[in-house]
Amino acid sequence: MKEHLNKLSNQVIGDAIEVHRELGAGLLEKTYEVSLLHELGLQGISSESQVSLPINYKGLVVPEAYRIDLLVDNCLVVEIKTVANLEPIHSAQLLTYLRISGNHLGLLINFHNLKLADGLKRLVHNFPS
Repeated sequence: MKEHLNKLSNQVIGDAIEVHRELGAGLLEKTYEVSLLHELGLQGISSESQVSLPINYKGLVVPEAYRIDLLVDNCLVVEIKTVANLEPIHSAQLLTYLRISGNHLGLLINFHNLKLADGLKRLVHNFPS
């Protein structure tokens, strides 16, 4: 599992760099989301966008409590941003998504940067040994 997640995250990062190289910075978040989804498909990687998941709060089920921008291979959560700077709240958001969804690895990708590598964060929650 760990090896698969690491390999998958590297592939997604490479595909995100390709999207950024092709489109550049300054577009809407949705443009990058749809383009990355398409690029992943071209590479034969299964992924879904805007995956809605419920939460359970003390017996109350809140349907569609949050949406994952991209869920790659049903195990890697990708949160896409187009903001001037990634803030701690963005990392907290992704960590919450990981915790609630039961996934272990997430990528925070900010396409607003001139160099995409400056807008990448890899976050883990209970990562397998």
